[in-house]
Amino acid sequence: MDSYVIQVNGHADHAPVLDVHLSTNGNSLSLGKVKGRKPRWAVRASEMSKKTFNPVRAIVDSMKVEPNPKKAMISLSLGDPTVFGNLPTNDEVTQAVKEVLDSGRYNGYAPSVGYKSCREAVATYYSCPEAPLQAQDVILTSGCSQAIELALAVLANPGQNILVPRPGFSLYKTLALSMGIEVKLYNLLPERSWEIDLKHLESLIDEKTACLIVNNPSNPCGSVFSKSHLQKILAVASRQCVPILADEIYGDMVFADWKYEPIATLSTSVPILSCGGLAKRWLVPGWRMGWILIHDRRDIFGNEIRDGLLRLSQRILGPCTIVQGALEHILDRTPPEFYHNTLSILKSNADLCYAALSAIPGLHPVQPAGAMYIMVGIEMEHFPEFENDVEFTERLISEQSVFCLPATCFEYPNFFRVVITVPEEMILEACSRIQEFCEMHYQGAEGTQDIECDK
Repeated sequence: MDSYVIQVNGHADHAPVLDVHLSTNGNSLSLGKVKGRKPRWAVRASEMSKKTFNPVRAIVDSMKVEPNPKKAMISLSLGDPTVFGNLPTNDEVTQAVKEVLDSGRYNGYAPSVGYKSCREAVATYYSCPEAPLQAQDVILTSGCSQAIELALAVLANPGQNILVPRPGFSLYKTLALSMGIEVKLYNLLPERSWEIDLKHLESLIDEKTACLIVNNPSNPCGSVFSKSHLQKILAVASRQCVPILADEIYGDMVFADWKYEPIATLSTSVPILSCGGLAKRWLVPGWRMGWILIHDRRDIFGNEIRDGLLRLSQRILGPCTIVQGALEHILDRTPPEFYHNTLSILKSNADLCYAALSAIPGLHPVQPAGAMYIMVGIEMEHFPEFENDVEFTERLISEQSVFCLPATCFEYPNFFRVVITVPEEMILEACSRIQEFCEMHYQGAEGTQDIECDK
């Protein structure tokens, strides 16, 4: 029988060493003395974590400015409609969750793509003759953010590229870069109410382009694409054989005189993954309920994309089961007047903000048509004290205690974004302070010349 003997030899004046002897069938084999290994901690962050970068947080966290202590802070920066309590969700929405909680039927694990009955509820709600849906075409996710993450992960490999709007929601880039996917930014045109520069868009497409992200209605622009413009976008995608990831979380959140067109209703030939959720229209972003709607009437995605989404969904085993159980009630019983009232408040705030800021020399707001935002251009040449939009918004905080996001966060310098979900009196006060700030720092052509002469 083989035997293995390990001896530890030491001496009072010397550190112990391992003296290894192997005895095999009576024959002794010495491997010599090996110094003992001293373990060391060597824990390093993963490459994926190092590639994960949120430009909004990076810019905001680096601002490090204190608001004016003599003025109450007014934050117009966060796209969360619940912050000030003036936009509560509907009673039917909360009642639905209460009933599910009391039932005790939704406390366990659900299928990773969501309960079939809940997926059927979403499919029924969004299905239409132009873009029919069944439960198998719906994947429930932990918020629209995870829907976008899964859609990107199933469509693109490391080394490929995706097309992202500029200005656009910063999460697209954050997710893509963490996955090793290149981001190509296509331009939106403020002079055309933020329509896509279609020639620029098409010029960016190459053999490594995995998908085109279309965000409509838009964050941060508050724009809503017309049917004809969406058809032109689809024509580019069809011509270049590029699938679309449609971020439609603000779907149906459009003001009077505008119409929201789900992009999938306008094409049978372009495969589309449409991402949405409860967060914005139902005013419950913290409930983390989103979905992917798979539109693929020519079976271009085939089983491969569907199976890929299923496998990716198994990474976190699906979204909150309590909210899943409430979905059918929420979708069916939320009264139309709730949506109407929400949009009336947003439209009123948008109009007030646009009118007030339009009257301020040096600022150029772009009229929004939906969602919860308005983008405002800054004529930086008339504010020579400030190098860029980040410095402009920093000083706006320190002098007037008004916090707007610099549009550098959205890859679009010399603009800032205003959130219009705050109470009306707060919008009016904020605009008044912005006016005071601009009047203090604005320098027209004559003023600029005077400064140069004084030098």
